Amino acid sequence: MSERRKPHRSKPGRPTLLSVDVEARIIAASRIGIAVELAAEAAGISSATYRRWMARGRAEVAAREDGQVPNRDEDPYVELFSKVRTARAMAAARAMANVRRVADGGVVTKVTTRKFRDPETGQIVEEVTEDRTAPDWRADAWYLERQHRNHYGKDAALAIEITGVDSGEAAQEERIDLGALAERLNKTLFAVQYPDPPELEDGSLVDAEVVEG
Repeated sequence: MSERRKPHRSKPGRPTLLSVDVEARIIAASRIGIAVELAAEAAGISSATYRRWMARGRAEVAAREDGQVPNRDEDPYVELFSKVRTARAMAAARAMANVRRVADGGVVTKVTTRKFRDPETGQIVEEVTEDRTAPDWRADAWYLERQHRNHYGKDAALAIEITGVDSGEAAQEERIDLGALAERLNKTLFAVQYPDPPELEDGSLVDAEVVEG
């Protein structure tokens, strides 16, 4: 159960800074996903004022969810809090979608259009080719490091349980530098070394084609 909210009293005759224009600028900045301090600066207010407004809205929302009688004086702050929360969530979802696109690959980086005459029909044919990015495991690593920091953060301990065949006892726990591990994986996965092609007697190289099995 949340604590009962404390009443907020404004000084008589003092206009509120939370105008329609200020709210609109805060929401617009929040949709982009910029830092709180920059969102406040974009709206022309201090970060302390912004945080105070959000705290009032959060407290009123919690009080209403707890069954207390709504304080209609707090409606502007409740509306601001709800809109900002939704805007920042949408910004995070959009950013996460971009991370997934990079991880999965297939992002179009270049489109080339070529026109030529078909030698058989004599008609002009237009050919469009696209260059796309390859999947990048580092985007997944970035996500895991931040979303599941306890397990995949840079300072996380990776516990490896080695069980004996006969005894069944856990042997040891080892701490691994995940940053170094990532670098080793990068070299292993993306810098595969193929054997040199065979040479002829005159020293020239034989053209070879790698065929996947």
